[in-house]
Amino acid sequence: MIAELVSSALGLALYLNTLSADFCYDDSRAIKTNQDLLPETPWTHIFYNDFWGTLLTHSGSHKSYRPLCTLSFRLNHAIGGLNPWSYHLVNVLLHAAVTGLFTSFSKILLGDGYWTFMAGLMFASHPIHTEAVAGIVGRADVGASLFFLLSLLCYMKHCSTRGASARTWGWFLGTGLCAGCSMLWKEQGVTVLAVSAIYDVFVFHRLKMKQILPTIYKRKNLSLFLSISLLTFWGTSLLGARLYWMGNKPPSFSNSDNPAADSDSLLARTLTFFYLPTKNLWLLLCPDTLSFDWSMDAVPLLKTICDWRNLHTVAFYTGLLLLAYYGLKSPSVERECNGKFVTNGKQNANGHSCHSEVEYRNSEIKPSFPSKVENGIKNNVSQRTRLPSTENIVVLSLSLLIIPFVPATNLFFYVGFVIAERVLYIPSMGFCLLITVGARALYVKVQKRFLKSLIFYATATLIVFYGLKTAIRNGDWQNEEMLYRSGIKVNPAKAWGNLGNVLKSQSKISEAESAYRNALYYRSNMADMLYNLGLLLQENSRFAEALHYYKLAIGSRPTLASAYLNTGIILMNQGKTEEARRTFLKCSEIPDENLKDPHAHKSSVTSCLYNLGKLYHEQGHYEDALSVYKEAIQKMPRQFAPQSLYNMMGEAYMRLSKLPEAEHWYMESLRSKTDHIPAHLTYGKLLALTGRKSEAEKFFLKAIELDPTKGNCYMHYGQFLLEEARLIEAAEMAKKAAELDSTEFDVVFNAAHMLRQASLNEAAEKYYDLAAKLRPNYPAALMNLGAILHLNGRLQKAEANYLRALQLKPDDIITQSNLRKLWNIMEKQGLKTSKT
Repeated sequence: MIAELVSSALGLALYLNTLSADFCYDDSRAIKTNQDLLPETPWTHIFYNDFWGTLLTHSGSHKSYRPLCTLSFRLNHAIGGLNPWSYHLVNVLLHAAVTGLFTSFSKILLGDGYWTFMAGLMFASHPIHTEAVAGIVGRADVGASLFFLLSLLCYMKHCSTRGASARTWGWFLGTGLCAGCSMLWKEQGVTVLAVSAIYDVFVFHRLKMKQILPTIYKRKNLSLFLSISLLTFWGTSLLGARLYWMGNKPPSFSNSDNPAADSDSLLARTLTFFYLPTKNLWLLLCPDTLSFDWSMDAVPLLKTICDWRNLHTVAFYTGLLLLAYYGLKSPSVERECNGKFVTNGKQNANGHSCHSEVEYRNSEIKPSFPSKVENGIKNNVSQRTRLPSTENIVVLSLSLLIIPFVPATNLFFYVGFVIAERVLYIPSMGFCLLITVGARALYVKVQKRFLKSLIFYATATLIVFYGLKTAIRNGDWQNEEMLYRSGIKVNPAKAWGNLGNVLKSQSKISEAESAYRNALYYRSNMADMLYNLGLLLQENSRFAEALHYYKLAIGSRPTLASAYLNTGIILMNQGKTEEARRTFLKCSEIPDENLKDPHAHKSSVTSCLYNLGKLYHEQGHYEDALSVYKEAIQKMPRQFAPQSLYNMMGEAYMRLSKLPEAEHWYMESLRSKTDHIPAHLTYGKLLALTGRKSEAEKFFLKAIELDPTKGNCYMHYGQFLLEEARLIEAAEMAKKAAELDSTEFDVVFNAAHMLRQASLNEAAEKYYDLAAKLRPNYPAALMNLGAILHLNGRLQKAEANYLRALQLKPDDIITQSNLRKLWNIMEKQGLKTSKT
């Protein structure tokens, strides 16, 4: 029990500093934008959607069906919202629990001694676990491991009690249930059933390859045959149900996720897929270089036989075959001597030549059950039960290392990654067990105490180095900037691109732009990076450059709706309304099939339709605007905030004098977001129009209360007061509006107009002059400035503004009339005019 507690404590202590970490990398999509975590979403949706909140049968779904993990996220969200601390705490506690269970599992195989302790400490400290524990989405792997071990331990109990107690089938039921739960945490959890079968055949029954078929056909081994058959049936049933639930279709991934799978060369695919397990094993053995992402060109394709990395592949598979042969070879002639087996005339204890009792005091455990069945024969258990031999443990370790990793090998279907460190969480159990049993075998074999000490301390040193690397790597996971900087040397394109997003959020605009350009230097066709760079340029008013990058992004990925959206917005603001209209229409017609994030796509399509409706609205085509708004409502996803769309529906109906319909949509807008200021203002205008003056004033005042710094609110309230002939109050509101939003033309211009209507001409002149400076080429601004100067007696300045307005709009009748009146006054006063 001490070994379990100490190992768990180490696993807990190493990751305590991650409790202060922020959400990183995939956490955003799986947690922050996942609608399945929200209380208003029915919890049953979790069982129909994938890990990222997309319907499992959707063509763009990742097919990652992990409902128990998502359910745990939802519980976190219900308790602590989006505070990352609670999410990290659960991950760390799960890792500590898995470490304790793994140590208990090791004790069954290695005995109650320091080698079990070594195995537990190695697992607790291994750096490859950092992504699974420090990254919140890695909880799927940790949770799957918890139930993986529970299932395996239940099956070991089943083997020990088989034929001796009726409870044995209760343990088997526990095996099946925990295996199912493990699969519902993450897909690879189902492989525990295959590992259990390996344990039963090669460890519990101690069979060798040549003994398997003859043993199965013997009637006395029916219990073994029945157990293996039930494991096979349950595993097949789980896999069949899993395939059916995801629509009987494999997921589809982009070529950047798994370049080898997309390669046209059979040779390149074969060599690369054979090499990748070698690279994964190296990460387990020497986790010096770790990265948050290994996609794209992080591992270059092996395109020729001459690639030197093929030597690594050959060495890896040769070593694997030798280990398998060592574990599965038929034993030499054995006979029993003094209650222990003798191999080649020497006593065998724990699979090795006999040594002193001191050396083997850690290699035997007391039995937990009164009897057992070995090779189908019920025997009385002696006072002490033999532990599995080294060969048996090697076979089990290899099965733990290899079988859970098989789904990631591209053997049965292509996966959406090149290497994923968190996928190695379960296989690392086999690795830690293999290293430990190997060290123990060497320790037993050597005779000199110095060499024994050297082996022991070398193993301990390896654990210390692993722990130090884990502590250092946890520092990289403290925040996204450190994480992405640490990945630049492995995957520069992805790391620089993500770093650009982080720097942009920190308002480090020039650094963010450099990061995006660095990402595009390494991979020029990344649509997301082209789009992100375009967005950065757009937000900094570099519209021509932004358009260039949006077009490149669309060229790289024609289904990128957000690029169409922002292209249309820029074109609309530049007055290129026809181009903007075509862009919005094209965006609205893009289907969401085979898209990685259909929810984000639908949001962009809805926004495109919303902006298209606004374009029609500004052109006075209110019926067309309504038609587009209705289409947007039909297409909008659950997470889309509809208040602005509903408000514009109300505006369109107002323009068409359909006041009941307008009121309905204003109310819908306020229901969807009770503090939506535009809806308060527009609904206030409707109430005023329909004679409900007191109600209208309440909505105007509420809008001001919601945001006292927004000049537009004061402007609308001032307009209402002006219509109510409350001129002094209206003038005060107009001044307040213009002071707050002195750079907003519409606010300043309307404020000047209200002041003029209130006969406060001097104040009106000040704001008409400011409006003309904000839009020096806008004829209406110049004409109105000329008119107020005319009224205030500043005739020559008035003439200059009238003339400038006519240059921009020569056929404006009102300006022409005002200019003639001005000239008459100037001639009467003997002033020189431009016509003379």
